Amino acid sequence: MTIRDVYVVDAVRTPIGRFGGALSSVRPDDLAAHVLKALVDRSPELDPARIDDVVFGDANGAGEDNRDVARMAVLLAGLPVSVPGVTVNRLCGSGLEAVIQAARAVALGDASVAVAGGVESMSRAPWVLQKPERAFPAGHQQLHSTTLGWRMTNPAMPAEWTVPLGEGAELIADKHTITREQQDAFALASHRKAADAWAAGLYDGEVVPYDGVDLARDECIRDSTSMEALGKLKPSFRTDGTGTVTPGNASPLNDGAAALLLVDETGLRETGREPLARIRASAVTGLEPRLFGLGPVEAVQRALAKAGRTFADLTTFELNEAFAAQSLGCLAEWPGLDPAVVNPRGGAIAIGHPLGASGARLAGSVAHQLAAAGSGTGLAALCIGVGQGLALVLER
Repeated sequence: MTIRDVYVVDAVRTPIGRFGGALSSVRPDDLAAHVLKALVDRSPELDPARIDDVVFGDANGAGEDNRDVARMAVLLAGLPVSVPGVTVNRLCGSGLEAVIQAARAVALGDASVAVAGGVESMSRAPWVLQKPERAFPAGHQQLHSTTLGWRMTNPAMPAEWTVPLGEGAELIADKHTITREQQDAFALASHRKAADAWAAGLYDGEVVPYDGVDLARDECIRDSTSMEALGKLKPSFRTDGTGTVTPGNASPLNDGAAALLLVDETGLRETGREPLARIRASAVTGLEPRLFGLGPVEAVQRALAKAGRTFADLTTFELNEAFAAQSLGCLAEWPGLDPAVVNPRGGAIAIGHPLGASGARLAGSVAHQLAAAGSGTGLAALCIGVGQGLALVLER
């Protein structure tokens, strides 16, 4: 079997909205349709009917993003009804999982042209009510929020595996002796790099604002924040004086969508465009759930090994900043990595983390950065709740 080269022709995303913010009035299926339509419109030489599949990541999927949001996006975007769509879920890694699955289909010849992406509206994630064990219960019933984290936990799951995500970040801070000040400094750098990137126009080529919504830039970036301001925030998960994880050094709750156009050589000719980058390798790994934040450590090493590359080869590395402690923990286990190549345009602490969309945002950002550099190797990686890591290597 011949393995085909897979090219990223283009990548777009919405500005990332804050929880309850500018994008909270927009349904997730409309967000997905928006980036899908924008992506297709940017390659006018490509017949939309040539798209063999649309793969979207979506982590929650309990509200308006139910019923296969990828297929809903195809229909809402006005693409031909012959274009199929499938939704995948690897929690925070869902958007990157979509890219990997679509790339695999192209590499194996199952598709020539595919769209991969992700979407999440954490603002619009509903509360859900389980069916009662018997009909007509007389007592009160429990509603569960689907915005983030564990719900309706299986009692067979060990308690140490189902700790809150922020407590998992605290455990990593304990493991690597990461201080509150180090976490706040990391968060401050994320905001400053993101603000500088926007001011320099570095996101102009990939961000497509949503029509009718007054949001031109990622909503959670705080240009004026400082170590003093971050230092005043109280720990969110440990209140006994040992806590270090705060709202300021963790990613916020967000809304947004992202999409990439993936093609083989035939599809590339049909777009009439020069690709941004080529997909080279990927890897997924698992580890103890409470240490989920260290998931990227092994996944990145495996993906680089598959690509025949090392940290020294990296031009850029987009590492999802679920928590500063989690990111710093990963960096501590990669002594050969130059921190200067990590998140040069800011990370999720500033930009935001709309769960199912983040992996696609990272992959798209790496592709655009490689195109701007003209050559090089890039990485996109995320930690994943319940203990997984996912990584993708791109080259130009």
